[in-house]
Amino acid sequence: MHLVSFDIFRTLGFPNTTVLKPDQFLRHKELLREADWVLFPEYWQLNALVHGLKCRVFPSVASYSIGHDKVEMTRAFQAVAPEHTPWTMVEANGPLERDMIWDTMSHPFVAKLPKASMGEGVWLIETREDWRRYCECTDVLYAQEYLPLDRDARVVVVGDRVLTAYWRTQADQGFYNNVARGGRIDTSPVPEVMTDLALRLARELGVDHAGFDIALVEGYPYVLEFNRLFGNQGLGQGSELQEAILGYLRKQTAPEDPDGPTEPTPLWPVAV
Repeated sequence: MHLVSFDIFRTLGFPNTTVLKPDQFLRHKELLREADWVLFPEYWQLNALVHGLKCRVFPSVASYSIGHDKVEMTRAFQAVAPEHTPWTMVEANGPLERDMIWDTMSHPFVAKLPKASMGEGVWLIETREDWRRYCECTDVLYAQEYLPLDRDARVVVVGDRVLTAYWRTQADQGFYNNVARGGRIDTSPVPEVMTDLALRLARELGVDHAGFDIALVEGYPYVLEFNRLFGNQGLGQGSELQEAILGYLRKQTAPEDPDGPTEPTPLWPVAV
């Protein structure tokens, strides 16, 4: 396979890989057209690469388009697994909508900025003043039921399998489980019901590189969100991630025979 990467750090050590700077990609159209895979482009490059140059990209287009916005992500979850999606209200940010959400949601509740990651842009709404401050920061109101948790699980899906899963326990200041906001990693076993949900969502949505955040409430799993680009704090050796990505790309690149494996041609006639 010949690979082109736009992220030197995530593809460090990948064999037969050319690294390009994202802002110079149009200078290398032939190289991109001839590549078997284009790895980790920026979101703004997608249309030109996929539709213009007909490149095959990793992560998948679905990983980008769904993972780019929490509103779109939640709608996708509601489409394929509504029973595992916390109750969520999404409205335009107007005075009537602000009051409607405040009056409808059970308190406390969670509010999120549609485009944020690493635990940023997530608010615990306990008072009307909390709600007012959140509303001043966003054009779209995203309110979600509060789940009583002291931890959640990060389930890492690469290709069509779960690579690893680990717990993220709550930060000292409470509420946040994200490691970037002070949460801690716990390598105790993650129940299969949580990893199964992450893998089901990934397969049904066409997401092939993501860290899914899954919560468990009285034994029942809920999906909170996923991050297309996830941290490596709980991944252990980096070589395992590299091998998982390369193995998946090789499998996707190999031509498929609709008639199954070809039998060797016999050296002499065979009686039937």
